[in-house]
Amino acid sequence: MIRSMTAFASGERATPWGVLGCELRSVNHRFLETGLRLADELRVLEPLLRERVAARVQRGKLDLVLRLRAPESAVALAVNEALLEQLGALAQQLEPKFPQLRVEFTELLQLPGVMQAPAADGEALQAQALALLEQVLDEFVLAREREGAKLGAAISERVDAIERIAGEVRTLIPAIRDGQRAKLAARLADLPHPVDPGRAEQELVLWLQKLDVDEELDRLGSHIAEIRRVLGQREPVGRRLDFLLQEFNREANTLGSKSVDARTSAAAVELKVLIDQVREQVQNIE
Repeated sequence: MIRSMTAFASGERATPWGVLGCELRSVNHRFLETGLRLADELRVLEPLLRERVAARVQRGKLDLVLRLRAPESAVALAVNEALLEQLGALAQQLEPKFPQLRVEFTELLQLPGVMQAPAADGEALQAQALALLEQVLDEFVLAREREGAKLGAAISERVDAIERIAGEVRTLIPAIRDGQRAKLAARLADLPHPVDPGRAEQELVLWLQKLDVDEELDRLGSHIAEIRRVLGQREPVGRRLDFLLQEFNREANTLGSKSVDARTSAAAVELKVLIDQVREQVQNIE
C-alpha cells in the first residue's frame, strides 16, 4: 500500500512527573528531514528519536514535538532555601536605594527556582517518551496509508483513462494510414508529369514509417502495466513513480509530434493533461 507524505498524529501519556505529549506532522519533501522540539528533560533522546523515526518513515519533512506538562494533581514541593537566602540578602542590599520597594512572600515563591518539584527519574521518563513515540508513529503511519490509498485510487483512475485513450489511438492508426495513402495518391494524380509507381510507393512507405506510433503505444502499455505493479507494493514508491511519469510524458510528446490527424493530436493533449494530474498526486507519495 502506498503512503502519503502528508499526515498528522498525536498522543499523551500520564507519568509520575507530568503528562507527556507527542505530536508528529509531515509535508512533502524529496528526502527525510526531521525537526525536533523537545522538553529539556528529553533532549538527550534526540539521536534515538531521529533513529526511531527514520526506521518507520523514508521521505517527508517531519516536525516532532515532545513536551512535558506538569501534573494537575498536587505534587510535593520543596523550597530552595539557598536561593531564598540569596534573594533575601540581595533585597537587604538594595533596600537603601529602593526604600519603597516591598516584595510579598507569595511573589517571592513564584520566582524561578525558588520552589522545586521532585527530580524526575530520567531513565524512566525517557522510556515513557519512547513508548509514546512508538504509539504515535503507529497512528502516523496508518494516517499516511489511509491518505495513500486515496492517492492510489486517484492515480489508478487516471491510468485507466490513459490506457483507454491509447487504445483509441491504436484503433485509429489503420484508418489514418489509409487516409494518408489516399491523399498522397490524389496529389500524385494531379501532377503534370507521371511519377514512377515504385518510387512513389517507396516514398509513401518511408513517410508512413516516420508517422508510425506503434512503438510509442507499446511502450506506453508497458509503462501502464509497470505503474499498476508499483502501486501494489508496500515499500516507498514515490521516486519510482516520478521516473515512470517522465517516460509517460516522453511517449505522449512523441505521439503528438508524429500526429498528422486532429484526433491523435487531441489524444496526445489529453494524455499530457492526465499525466500532469498523476504527477501532482505522485508529489504527495512517500
